[in-house]
Amino acid sequence: MSAPEPGDALRAAQLRYVLRLADTSLVLGQRLGEWVGHAPQLEEDLGLANLALDLIGQARLLLTYAGELEGRGRDEDALAFLRDAPEFLNLTLAEQPNGDFGHTIVRQWLIDTWQLQLYAGLSASSDARLAAIAAKALKETRYHHRFSSGWLVRLGDGTPQSHERMQQALDSLWRFTPELFAADEVDEVVCRAGIAPSLAQLQPAWSAQVDEELRAATLARPPAAPHPWYGKRGVHSEHLGHLLAEMQHLPRTFPGARW
Repeated sequence: MSAPEPGDALRAAQLRYVLRLADTSLVLGQRLGEWVGHAPQLEEDLGLANLALDLIGQARLLLTYAGELEGRGRDEDALAFLRDAPEFLNLTLAEQPNGDFGHTIVRQWLIDTWQLQLYAGLSASSDARLAAIAAKALKETRYHHRFSSGWLVRLGDGTPQSHERMQQALDSLWRFTPELFAADEVDEVVCRAGIAPSLAQLQPAWSAQVDEELRAATLARPPAAPHPWYGKRGVHSEHLGHLLAEMQHLPRTFPGARW
């Protein structure tokens, strides 16, 4: 049995871990919100808006908890709107631009499939607060995955044009997937403490589900590629800064403003 982590080290790792979850949901929710009024049909417009609201709701719960763990008096709004890009710890995949509808669906499906495995594991966390948030998020993620995987199959196994565009989106976004399971010291500390599941143990189930759904969509799994992006360590692509400039504009222009 490994020795317990010192209290300060464990709390610091726990804070960063919760921020990673929160920031990924927040940034992905912001991306989906960009589709409102622009989706191909009204039903999909509403569907993407509902996904965005769920993700932002998850982010709010997680950011509130992160603020309490941090103990510096920062609430969910301060953490969402008053941090700069290097302080965000979201997955690089979540911040990638929407592209066309198919591109958005592939990005959403990759993250949904990952969150299904992750939230299921976190539901048994030794951190009761995080376990409760994960259990709620898991119910929402099951709906998100039905939406994204349904469209993946419809478009991938649709017309020659839709198939080609979905394969192009998959080929473009696949390079960001190694980060989903690239464990670092934070992941290892919270795993040893029973707070989070092992990423290495989650990967086989994710990979098997991805392969099964790609077969149904008649899409080819791209080859593995080197991964230089580590958004969860604060090293982002150029896209996050532009996203935050829009998302944070109002609270930074009018500090302390209230509706």
